[in-house]
Amino acid sequence: MHRCQGSAKLTDKKSETRSAAIAAGIILLVATALLYLMPNVIVWLGSISPWLGTGFGVLVILAFFFVFWLRARYQRRKGQ
Repeated sequence: MHRCQGSAKLTDKKSETRSAAIAAGIILLVATALLYLMPNVIVWLGSISPWLGTGFGVLVILAFFFVFWLRARYQRRKGQ
């Protein structure tokens, strides 16, 4: 019986690792797309108002860190 239980734990661990890798990949793809497009959007918004361009840049950078903060918080709760 111990063998089956250990096997189930291994499968759960594998699934958890795969889920974390998929989440990291999605976060990296979205962040890369945003950071790639950010200069063009900032210039476009800056032509309307310099404050809009600055605000957009600040929000994109803060959003990047906010996603990682949320993920760390979720992982801490999940571990408890």
